[in-house]
Amino acid sequence: MQHIAGWRRLCLAAGLALSLCRPLGATEPAAEPVDLELVLAIDCSSSVSSGEFALQLDGIAAAFRHPDVLAAIELAGSSGIAVTLLQWSSKANQVVAVDWSHVRDAETAALFAARVSAVPRAVGGGSTAIGSAILQGAILLDRNPYRGERRVIDVSGDGVGNQGPASAESRDLAAAIGITVNGLAITHKDGDLVEHYGRQVIGGPNAFLVTASDYRDFARAMLKKLVIEIGGPPVVRAPATDESPPAMPHLAANSCSNSEEASRSPMLAGLRLSRLDRLHFDRRGPGGPRVCFP
Repeated sequence: MQHIAGWRRLCLAAGLALSLCRPLGATEPAAEPVDLELVLAIDCSSSVSSGEFALQLDGIAAAFRHPDVLAAIELAGSSGIAVTLLQWSSKANQVVAVDWSHVRDAETAALFAARVSAVPRAVGGGSTAIGSAILQGAILLDRNPYRGERRVIDVSGDGVGNQGPASAESRDLAAAIGITVNGLAITHKDGDLVEHYGRQVIGGPNAFLVTASDYRDFARAMLKKLVIEIGGPPVVRAPATDESPPAMPHLAANSCSNSEEASRSPMLAGLRLSRLDRLHFDRRGPGGPRVCFP
């Protein structure tokens, strides 16, 4: 069984490498520098109703109009961010619903929000292939006209992967080329979803997970997530011990109160101190420490 698993990982890696490679001698136009390249990958599997799909779009659009996200974009610098919206379900069903957009101020954020609000549902159901969505996100990050200091795939969903490559295998491949996979787990349909996303989905540099109690809570969770993603996540240092940590040890939110990254902005510091009840810390995942913001 280990031989089969190793062969599957090799095939996945080869497939991703072939997807990312270019013809010999091919030239690329100069990429436009940005602080962050962000793929927003939203769940459109059969478990997501039309109303729940609409709540996802509403939440993303509202976040890009919110003063906290606009402040985070300003914090990212004059280069701004590049963002695209991916709808996903089964292993062969991923659709770019909103193409890459350069967001650098309130005006361009409002334009992106309007495009998100107007998007129809292009993926009308199917299985839950989180691993395939991650691989597609990695391809989108490679094939766009921007060059980001950070590259992030933001996966939101309400169920565990049940088709396609294993989520963790795809996550590890993305992390190996410097991509962060963050998660937004919508937990009301699956009580084990936080554990699944924490162990199998998120990974890479400064990866973290935000939870929403249901789709009505999606807007709040997405706002929190985008503020942290765009402005930069808090830094949480590993405990000084050589022993393996327990499954999901907990730290109080103010354990990172001296974090230089989190405190560089009053807006981020306020979010960290006033809104985060607790965070989970796991230093065993690929790409270093990972945190979970409920």
